[in-house]
Amino acid sequence: MKAVILDYASLAPHDLDTKALFAMPFDWFTYNTTKPEETSERISDADIILTNKVVIDRELLSTNHKIKLIIILATGTNNVDLEAAKERSIPVCNVVNYSTESVAQHTFACLLHLQRRLGEYDKSVRDSSWTESPFFCLLDFTIEDLSDKTLGIIGYGAIGKRVKELAEAFRMNVLVSESMVPGRSKVGRVPLDTLLAESDVVSIHSPLSEYTENLINSEKLALMKDGAMLINMGRGGIVNEADLLEALTSGKLKAAAIDVLSVEPPEKENSIIKNQPDNLLVTPHIAWASKQARQNLVNQIVEILKSADRGSLINRVNS
Repeated sequence: MKAVILDYASLAPHDLDTKALFAMPFDWFTYNTTKPEETSERISDADIILTNKVVIDRELLSTNHKIKLIIILATGTNNVDLEAAKERSIPVCNVVNYSTESVAQHTFACLLHLQRRLGEYDKSVRDSSWTESPFFCLLDFTIEDLSDKTLGIIGYGAIGKRVKELAEAFRMNVLVSESMVPGRSKVGRVPLDTLLAESDVVSIHSPLSEYTENLINSEKLALMKDGAMLINMGRGGIVNEADLLEALTSGKLKAAAIDVLSVEPPEKENSIIKNQPDNLLVTPHIAWASKQARQNLVNQIVEILKSADRGSLINRVNS
């Protein structure tokens, strides 16, 4: 059987142990990247497709009748038409919980960077402001502790739960938003508007869906505390980028940190990239990508393939 990896470079495999993966008894074809116009040819006779972000839509599925399995090399599934695959009896699997620790730690790395004003103070040292200070220390920018601040979490899966644990270790108060999906209210959750109004920091860890797209827009940002901070480690489309820029430049929000954008990689004219203010920290979708997390991902792919061989497929998302 032929197995095709369409965007192998997205795993940054240079520092990973992939021996077990490529020891699986398939004819392996790996492509570092795949452009949309290249996808059809590359999957034309594939039995197994592995894709991180390359789109597999209904049209592509309709032209290939050999596909027996699709594995998404991520948790999010919006790049594969799950319904079209199901109609053709093609199971689609994803990898889960492989980057929980990585994303949670990145969340707090960004939060501490903003709260401790590390960017400003690093710049002050580099431009000699400290050497010109009349005192032993430089206190040009206000630093605040995390303890006793309120963290609001939107998206309470494995990552959201780990973020809550870390927040409590910093002695923060934690609020968790109700699910955006109607009918999924749970005891202990609070309405989104309440969370926005009461949180000093709002941290997003949701997938992108019809319920979360453009969720945080000007209307919702207006509900947040003056001087609050926003962190988005979920998906770029959840936060309206133009509205976020307005909230940051107007002073409504003190700062924000985002690891995701609505289009990735961003275009040069992307408003966030072109007009990035000093109080906005942007990282290039790396929260998930510690070496340990990427190895977890590879290991889980192997387990999915083994489960398929046993006839007891795990992690199917379109059953």
